[in-house]
Amino acid sequence: MPKMQAPLPLLLETIKIEEGKIHNLPYHQARCDRSRKELFGCTERLDLSSLIDAPETGLYRCRIRYERSLHSIEYIPYTPKAITSLRIVTAEIDYSFKYADRSALDALLASNKDVDEVIIEKEGYLTDTTIANIAFYDGSQWFTPERPLLKGTMRAKLIDEGFLKTKQIKREDLGKFTQVALMNAMIGFKIINPVKIV
Repeated sequence: MPKMQAPLPLLLETIKIEEGKIHNLPYHQARCDRSRKELFGCTERLDLSSLIDAPETGLYRCRIRYERSLHSIEYIPYTPKAITSLRIVTAEIDYSFKYADRSALDALLASNKDVDEVIIEKEGYLTDTTIANIAFYDGSQWFTPERPLLKGTMRAKLIDEGFLKTKQIKREDLGKFTQVALMNAMIGFKIINPVKIV
């Protein structure tokens, strides 16, 4: 019998569309190109701009699932999640590519239902929450973990603009910081105030 090939892992891009405007598309395209090349050896571009048919009014999460080729695209009305409480949780999760399968992240959040989000600590360092990269303010500069679980598009943009610096951050360093912010494609850069970290 011929050997069955394992299905290719599905990848995901989540893109903000607001009143017909597609946000941060060059960064999503760059990550899509890089992921397809590294995982599947693809060199031809999957042109996201030609695939997206942006709704003209409202705020939407454009959810593109793909591997070598496009798998699906959908437009989901977006309402941000309120986040004020965070817990640091140790976990050895690999999410270096934006996989459509988020089961390990979802399970981590489901087992910490008494907080809004978890900060994942990996190999002794803080990384991300389950839905966003994270940043900390020391009174003069915003820092984001040097080794995130996922190199997010908003994180990349803010590093390129010089707004964010990268740094290895441990849980015992948190006392040096005065503010916490979350960032992803949908929320942009959002300072969490008030915030409680347990």
